[in-house]
Amino acid sequence: MAITHPSFGTLADDRIIIFDTTLRDGEQSPGFSMNLEEKLRMAEALWELGIDVMEAGFPIASPGDFESVLSIAQHFAKDGPVVCGLSRTAPADILRAAEAVKPAARKRIHTFVSTSPLHMRVKLRLEPEQVLDLVTSSVSLARQHTDDVEWSAEDGTRTDPDFLCRCVEAAIKAGATTINIPDTVGYALPEDMHRIFTMVRERVPGADRVILSTHNHNDLGLAVANTLAAIRAGARQVESTINGIGERAGNASLEEVVMALRTRHDAIATQNNIVTERILKTSKLLATITSFDVQPNKAIVGRNAFAHESGIHQDGVLKDKSTYEIMTPESVGWSNTSLVMGKHSGRAAFRDKLKGMGYEIGDNQLNDAFRRFKDLADRKKVVYDEDIAALVDDEIVRGNDRIKLTALTVATGMATKPTASITLEVDGVAHDGVAAGDGAVDATFNALRNAFPHDVNLKLYAVQSVTGGTDAQARVTVRLEEGGKLVDGQGADTDTIVASARAYVHALNKLLVKRERTEPPAVLRA
Repeated sequence: MAITHPSFGTLADDRIIIFDTTLRDGEQSPGFSMNLEEKLRMAEALWELGIDVMEAGFPIASPGDFESVLSIAQHFAKDGPVVCGLSRTAPADILRAAEAVKPAARKRIHTFVSTSPLHMRVKLRLEPEQVLDLVTSSVSLARQHTDDVEWSAEDGTRTDPDFLCRCVEAAIKAGATTINIPDTVGYALPEDMHRIFTMVRERVPGADRVILSTHNHNDLGLAVANTLAAIRAGARQVESTINGIGERAGNASLEEVVMALRTRHDAIATQNNIVTERILKTSKLLATITSFDVQPNKAIVGRNAFAHESGIHQDGVLKDKSTYEIMTPESVGWSNTSLVMGKHSGRAAFRDKLKGMGYEIGDNQLNDAFRRFKDLADRKKVVYDEDIAALVDDEIVRGNDRIKLTALTVATGMATKPTASITLEVDGVAHDGVAAGDGAVDATFNALRNAFPHDVNLKLYAVQSVTGGTDAQARVTVRLEEGGKLVDGQGADTDTIVASARAYVHALNKLLVKRERTEPPAVLRA
């Protein structure tokens, strides 16, 4: 039976809705945070990728979250994906979400409540009948503000089957158009997912008229497998994140689910709107914004995903790539081109190169990036694509940071106490700091604390080269912890100490964003 949905019209039987929650569930990853500009940039990239629904945030969580969802809804006021706001069952939550998504051309309220015996008893302290009443009242209120309402059974895979069916039926009767059964704690196996979705389709009246959705966490490394199992059992919406980011071990990876469906169309014959050639660009953008690098052996977007070292494999690939590659690197955005530019390259060539790499930037950002490129070209014999990406990301993603590094001088050597002097621009005002330390990096970080006093714990300091060679840029990652909140920062430069200072400053800026975020009491996560 064809499904007619308020946001998508009549859906073909094989159509899969891609629901991206990178900006909501993904941002709950430890150490992650995005400011408003970064969220808008990510939102536009997700729309260009071809997602159908964008869960923009949890509006009741904080004024900053509300502002982010509202701004994204305004950004897509004329055209764009369905903009979704998450809410619990409380009327205040639902009304706040309704207000935030109102400007969007297509909008959705996503309300949820825990349904497992453990969650109802320990967290909600409610009886099943009370929870059932909350399902009806929350969906009914949400429907007063939009025709597109999604309801989720938090911890659905550990919920009593009979009670789960009762809750789903109540949500459908109250007007929900999408029903989501999440594996909130990553507990289920693929056969569990197939059984649950088959049960709902067969037992719940009206289940054939709504979109069934699957949202899987990766605690046992089964999120993608569970997602595919749910699709085979009738789920028509996939909830996922770029790079699989999210709470704890993360969510089902959008790129892995989409490429599994494309590569194994013979086994799971479905269609979706994702432009797969944009996957890598979107993955790299998120990694830059969050300062969280993708693991090298990550499927689809890891740098080793299409690398071959074994002699047997190399021989086979040289003869026919299909011997060891089940998809082409180009199909997800990888390219074998390498930047051949140097200090004599002009602004027009630089702009063309950026465009070819997927960067569309304004004149002011181009000027700043070109200035850093020329400086880099003076210090490096060969400038690669990776160098360009590192410096452009470092320049344009940090454009609206409150704290900026403007000057750094370090003196160090054998039998010399390392010292550093630094100048920061904080909200437009210069702040100077001087300090010594146990090494050049320690002195630099001490000078930073002197210029901008703060009390944090340095949890991680890591250095890797962007390319090969002694003149390669260093990419430094810094993780800071304050009051249990973690933030990661990254910086790149041919000088490792400068890159370290950039990374620390980037982390500080993320910490300022994190400080403004609050979480409502007893927040519940789907």
